[in-house]
Amino acid sequence: MVEELHRWLNGNLTRLSRKSDTAAAIRYALSRWRPLTRYIDDGRIEMDNSAAERALRTVALGRKNFLFCSCDAGIDSAAAIYSLLGAAKLNGLDPELYLRRALEQIADHPINRIQELLPWNLATLPNDPA
Repeated sequence: MVEELHRWLNGNLTRLSRKSDTAAAIRYALSRWRPLTRYIDDGRIEMDNSAAERALRTVALGRKNFLFCSCDAGIDSAAAIYSLLGAAKLNGLDPELYLRRALEQIADHPINRIQELLPWNLATLPNDPA
């Protein structure tokens, strides 16, 4: 199927105007054909980067929202919250549940052991049944 796609791209490129957007996209794909098809020979390589894109979605959303922070301290606070919630997701936690647990415990928690409340340390706790 990949070889057929390669032939199709080459065949259709000659039928298109050199200045068209479609021709530019085909030339782009053909010029990167070897890296584009590496996943065929190496099963460790993903076909696409959807997982990485999903992981970065929170960062992109945060970056957009930082535009509306009125001071540097607000930006720093927002970045810390986005980082904690992103880390909670990466550790298999529901971000809302993680934040609730951390906030419930933080007032009585010793400051020198604050790392115990980080997402990767709370990830071992069972999920709330509610």
